[in-house]
Amino acid sequence: MPYRVCFVCTGNICRSPIAESVFRAHIEEAGLDVEVEVDSAGTGGWHEGDGADSRAVAVLEAGGYEIDHAARQFEASWFSRLDLVIALDSGHLKALRRLAPTPEDADKVRLLRSYDPDAGDDLDVPDPYYGHMDGFEECLEMVEAASPGLLAAVRDQVEGRAA
Repeated sequence: MPYRVCFVCTGNICRSPIAESVFRAHIEEAGLDVEVEVDSAGTGGWHEGDGADSRAVAVLEAGGYEIDHAARQFEASWFSRLDLVIALDSGHLKALRRLAPTPEDADKVRLLRSYDPDAGDDLDVPDPYYGHMDGFEECLEMVEAASPGLLAAVRDQVEGRAA
């Protein structure tokens, strides 16, 4: 059974699709794409079925990442099939932990920037939706900075399963 990671933001059209695309590229580059599945969702369903924000698509494509996305809302029932749920900010972290059916499920939720050793105390990825392109570029930079640490943690978990 693959190790499953889900990135979660508010509407699943900006931050979490960026994180999903970037991390999927890291997983593929590391040769773990058979062992690890990556997807994303939102805490709300306002944009269900919509593609990613055009600005998110633009920064991903400029960075050499692929995206094929349709927004969806995170459901509590998913916890049972997920190994790791990555929140993009502390509001998402709290909402997801409240939604978790068990304490073990709540323990699966982590903040993305907690995997960036240079992040400092502010672990939130700011929501770029109401801003300009530079907010999307900053989001991509934050996701890229956290991805190596997240990849190392996921690799440890995958290798631990095989042992």
